[in-house]
Amino acid sequence: MIIKDKKALCVMSGGMDSTLSAYMMKKMGYEIVAVHFNYAQRTQKKELSCFHNICDELGVLNRYVLDLDFFAQIGASALTDKNIDIPTGGVEEGVPVTYVPFRNGIFLSMAAAIAEKENAEAIAIGVVEEDSSGYPDCRDSFIQSMQRSINLGTKDETNIVIHMPLVHLKKSQIVKKALDLEVPLNLTWSCYKNEDKACGVCDSCRLRLNGFKEVGVKDPIEYQ
Repeated sequence: MIIKDKKALCVMSGGMDSTLSAYMMKKMGYEIVAVHFNYAQRTQKKELSCFHNICDELGVLNRYVLDLDFFAQIGASALTDKNIDIPTGGVEEGVPVTYVPFRNGIFLSMAAAIAEKENAEAIAIGVVEEDSSGYPDCRDSFIQSMQRSINLGTKDETNIVIHMPLVHLKKSQIVKKALDLEVPLNLTWSCYKNEDKACGVCDSCRLRLNGFKEVGVKDPIEYQ
């Protein structure tokens, strides 16, 4: 289905999943408005650079970059607290230490404010439930509940749909779809630890590399 003269606010981290989501929304005919969050994560500078490079490729002119440094004060995540080591030993039991408390809930709340201001009818977020790290705020049911809350808490004429086109895909399916849409995967970043060359051993790198391996394609970014 092609949507004409409609805006979609895309939450874009600079990673592969959110980038693919934005490309999918553009293919549907949406005008893309992009939002990126700096939340004191270890790879903040790299992710911001990737965000702008990807927006350049997409032709996105309307961009928001929001600084949420309170996440560092909250801590409780290896991504925002450098006293907690990034795990490199594979899958953890339960919710990993890289989980940032209620991050997607906060992101979506702020995205809703922008979407209402921009008269966007859609918000797109690249959450992945089945083949993710086990984060509770990446679940389909949670995102649906946020959509209901957003529409209850905004103007009567505001009716926002949250698109999560990757939520039930595996990483290999995401890689395949990104290749099919000619997404510039060389501009994306997934590593939790490094900003120069990806570590290749953190959970995010492992998932990404495994996805490329299953598709039989080499990942275009550099690894240590």
